[in-house]
Amino acid sequence: MCGIIGYIGKRQAAKILVEGLRRLEYRGYDSAGLAVLNNAGLFVHKSQGKLERLVNRFQSNRCLGNVGIGHTRWATHGIPNEVNAHPHYDSKRKIAVVHNGIIENFRGIRTHLESTGCRFRSETDSEVLPHLIDSYYKGNLLQAVQSTLRQVEGNYAIAVISPNEPTRMVAARKGSPLVIGLGADEFFAASDVTAMLGHTDEVVYVEDDEIVDVAMDGVRISTLSGEPIQRAATTVSWDISQVQKEGYPHFMIKEIMEQPISLRQSINERIQAGRVVFPELEPLSENLGNSDKINQVVFLGCGTAYHAGFVGKYTIEKFARIPAAVDMSSEFRYSSPVVTPGTLVVAISQSGETTDTLAAVRYAKEQGATTIAITNVVGSSITREVDVTINMYAGPEIAVAASKTYTSQLAVLSLFALYVAQLRQPRDVDAIEALLHDIEDLPAQVEKVLTQAATIEHIAKRYSTYNHFLYLGRHINYPSALEGALKLKEISYIHAEGYPAGEMKHGAIALIDEEMPVVCIVSESEVHEKMLSNIQEVHARKGRIIAIATKGDLEIETLIQDTIYLPQIHEFASPILIAVAFQLFAYYVAAHRGLDVDQPRNLAKSVTVE
Repeated sequence: MCGIIGYIGKRQAAKILVEGLRRLEYRGYDSAGLAVLNNAGLFVHKSQGKLERLVNRFQSNRCLGNVGIGHTRWATHGIPNEVNAHPHYDSKRKIAVVHNGIIENFRGIRTHLESTGCRFRSETDSEVLPHLIDSYYKGNLLQAVQSTLRQVEGNYAIAVISPNEPTRMVAARKGSPLVIGLGADEFFAASDVTAMLGHTDEVVYVEDDEIVDVAMDGVRISTLSGEPIQRAATTVSWDISQVQKEGYPHFMIKEIMEQPISLRQSINERIQAGRVVFPELEPLSENLGNSDKINQVVFLGCGTAYHAGFVGKYTIEKFARIPAAVDMSSEFRYSSPVVTPGTLVVAISQSGETTDTLAAVRYAKEQGATTIAITNVVGSSITREVDVTINMYAGPEIAVAASKTYTSQLAVLSLFALYVAQLRQPRDVDAIEALLHDIEDLPAQVEKVLTQAATIEHIAKRYSTYNHFLYLGRHINYPSALEGALKLKEISYIHAEGYPAGEMKHGAIALIDEEMPVVCIVSESEVHEKMLSNIQEVHARKGRIIAIATKGDLEIETLIQDTIYLPQIHEFASPILIAVAFQLFAYYVAAHRGLDVDQPRNLAKSVTVE
């Protein structure tokens, strides 16, 4: 959600802060701001809207200094405007704070502070923090922040500076991501390592209820009660080029085109001598292979990750023959799920910071479940909650709408299902070998889909003026229909609905007319003939059809004018190729509508509030 960045060092802070905020734009935001310290005091610049408005504002004013904090805000409390933008400061402009999260008891704190004479400017929950810190300040910023955080309830990642201590920054977290970067005579604090790439690759991940004292002579981590904590730095393998557009008009199309590489990274080393290898799963292998120990699997995720889990459910039931379910993380713990020590919970989160998924994992652990995370961020919060972590190795993804991380999730989930199947000595070894062969070939097959980008753009342009779409799929590609519709909604602002094709005639068929394009997944599969029947039903209602079909399908060629052809591939590997085609279609529709593809309105890459 909100993005925070802090800097202390010898360079001009404002330039580094803005660069970091640009890297954090993918988190979604409606306003931005920064505060810089120098000999004259605290300089704060804020602006509603895109970051460029903020840049134009502070460039025309004096904004020099070597210590500063910055913020991109995704509104929760208070409308998006300049007053509600961060950083927030106290009445005397002696404390400045940036905050990601929600202070749940802010109303009571605010009422108390107002009774003591504090004047509030904004509608936000965050503004209580600088006022409360100021009320505790007695010459030591660290102690004042410690005292403040003992009073607040909720989630937070914060960075705090004060002209009273101009060579110090204090940061802390609880429930929201925070990472400290260790440079040469300089230090960083940020919501994400992407904000620091190019400056340092040595980072320390801050954990819940920890506070960090950052000064020119080093970084000190402690508990809120002051007990020191020693933690080794982690070396980040991501490269600065991965968070730059490198000639592409948008990050999203760059990341779509990177999928042959990201898939190789996700699959690499996990297939050896015709078998799936997961060294990280070895501690659980005995239980995974024993139906008395693990007797059901529950996949958890939000949004795109939920759709990936849906594919995982189909795959593990088919090949490992384990009863499986998929649930939305946001609903899981409220639905009184039946979770036992024999339940394996597989939590899927690109960022590893999704609040609902973290809460669902904690609930599952309380019920005695075994937990596994599939994530793209080493050291993220979810990795510290689960029994075992599987890293996707997809590389950083900047566009808000998931592309390469989704296909990497699908690849990892397929390999995971086959790994469990191997442990359980499956009867149909040939079926496993066939799917494994096609998973190995996925990067090359995705490259073939990407070569059709111009054809897909041509189709997308023709349909870019429509305002409603229906996506239909069956079996393993019902989740693909859900994901295709979500992509179109996210970046094109078009109403789109994913639907199981067999259910169409139980309600959705009433929507179909000449103004309702219907995207039909009719690739080669065991439900191919059923999908053809559904297409005939749409035809009979004069629906406009876009088909996703397998190359060489002669029957489709006689039925459909607008068809995107995919290479022939195993049915259970096809969701990856279909996802790439749907990503391209949604991207080009949005681009032809003139929309902000990388930063769609109201959305955030990582949802860190409930």
